[in-house]
Amino acid sequence: MKGSVIALDHYNGREAAALMVDGQLEDILIAASDVALAPETLCRGKLGRPVKGLGGAFVDLPDGSSGFLRQTKGLRPGAPVLVQVTGLAEDGKAVPLTTRLLMKSRFAIVTPDAPGQNVSRQISDAGEVRRIADCAAQAMAGANPTLGLILRSACETADDAEIIEDIIRMRALAEAILADLDGPPEILLDAPTPHLAAWRDWPESDTVDDAAGSFARHGVTEAIDALLQPEIALPRGASMVVEPTRALVAVDVNTGPDTSPAAGLKANIASIRELPRQLRLRGLGGQVVIDLAPCPKKDRQIIEQTLRASFRSDGRDTVLAGWTPLGNFELTRKRDRIPLARLLE
Repeated sequence: MKGSVIALDHYNGREAAALMVDGQLEDILIAASDVALAPETLCRGKLGRPVKGLGGAFVDLPDGSSGFLRQTKGLRPGAPVLVQVTGLAEDGKAVPLTTRLLMKSRFAIVTPDAPGQNVSRQISDAGEVRRIADCAAQAMAGANPTLGLILRSACETADDAEIIEDIIRMRALAEAILADLDGPPEILLDAPTPHLAAWRDWPESDTVDDAAGSFARHGVTEAIDALLQPEIALPRGASMVVEPTRALVAVDVNTGPDTSPAAGLKANIASIRELPRQLRLRGLGGQVVIDLAPCPKKDRQIIEQTLRASFRSDGRDTVLAGWTPLGNFELTRKRDRIPLARLLE
């Protein structure tokens, strides 16, 4: 099926949203029923004493758990602090936190304590940039000078009234949260639901199907079933196996029946181009170790170029660490989602 579809449905009784492009699953969001503080949750916590050996401090959180904060400069132990959850904590570890708050909507991101206004680089037309900046200036007139603003790419297809209304709403929310500093630990802004996040973050699609059974109609259910399997088929009979462990995500690339001299390079390029999508859909991050198919060392430059291009277009924080002595490639990727396998346990 050609074109893009946003399917809004439920999966195993949980609210879910899927983005299909040309019949392929590009993104999937499923609500977590057992995670009180999902990524993006913004709350007021209580700062503990700094732990010098760890370079930060623990924070008491609303659900009785503990978070860990690295940006503690100027903060007093025992005082309330506004923090945002940046990722998922592994069992037995503290929830990762930041004081660099982001309040996102479809057209704007408000950034407290990071003043200034920036328009998405995806908007290249100078006239559009000026129009959007004028809307932002109008909506932010008289605002708290510590508030910054990022205008998202969706602004390009929105009219002035939509942009201004969205900015004013997010500005009011940010000012209310910043004024609510006193008190015990409390959740001040919940993480977005899958349907809300789909509206906020995904581009406009050709079709939006929000009727019951949309996942079955558009092949989302079958795509999710495939994601629960470690092996991923690649062109020319090659394959890639993605297996998360507690310490890292292991990726193994296989050439399959292809015995041509360039079989290793072709399998490696195919796997690298597919890997960002697979990590995103499976909700995997942290340290990733890729055991590439055998190929000459002279091909490593091509592999590195493909890695940079693939992860740059993915748009998530990724650090390409480089080659290991054993010939594997290592990278780290931000853990900004709950692993799909855990969501569906």
